[in-house]
Amino acid sequence: MSAAPNVVPFVKANACGNDFLVIDGMHAPPDLAGFSRRICDRHRGVGADGVEWLFPAQDADVRARLFNADGSEAEISGNGTRCVAAYFCSEHAREKVTIRTGAGIKTCMLTSRNEIQYEFEIAMGEPQVGEEFPIKLAFREVRGIPVSVGNPHYVVFVNEFGPGWQAEAAEIGRHHDFKYGINVELVISKDKTNVEARFFERGVGETQSSGTGSCASAVAAISAKRAESPVRVHTPGGVQTVRWEDQVFLRGPAQLIGRGEFFV
Repeated sequence: MSAAPNVVPFVKANACGNDFLVIDGMHAPPDLAGFSRRICDRHRGVGADGVEWLFPAQDADVRARLFNADGSEAEISGNGTRCVAAYFCSEHAREKVTIRTGAGIKTCMLTSRNEIQYEFEIAMGEPQVGEEFPIKLAFREVRGIPVSVGNPHYVVFVNEFGPGWQAEAAEIGRHHDFKYGINVELVISKDKTNVEARFFERGVGETQSSGTGSCASAVAAISAKRAESPVRVHTPGGVQTVRWEDQVFLRGPAQLIGRGEFFV
């Protein structure tokens, strides 16, 4: 009889369809990138947009390192951070969670809970907004607004999401103007308090939603006088609310999906 496989326990969670695996860092293998890529594979692994690896932190409740589905490490995910907060609250019965991310410490305030359904508002920090600038693609030129909310974004306002928008977004994301790649948002302004967005994330591809992408979309819309705070960001995965005061606050849901063990 063969020996039992080594196992890595995980919790799966999602925030507006953006799904993550939350794993205690005590189970971290030497090759975090390779393992994250394996476990995120939707056919040969568990399947997820990324892994949030949790470690102890001296200056926060927990430290989270985010690895995308392709094995690359990212500074932060707004949705992933909410998933971490949901997991932490389920384990420790807390209403306020501080999480050290690659983009600094983020404070998550629990605004409502119904069993495995949570809603948080996260203080995301002060955004950096640049001037709109064009980039040349294979078949046309696009204009976008660069926004940083702890990670880089390029927000392009459009009238519609045409067929093949993913290919164009992928081309933007790997454009030579962006040395380390960039997250791309296509945004339709609906009215002064509502925008609709599509996301093509660095290291992942198209996602149902994005927390930092929703922040970037709202900030770009407000700075371009297309919207006023607070802004409801509508995505295929659900709605998040972004308000921009002294800093950006992101409000949205997170849901715990289940627990499991991954055979190593």
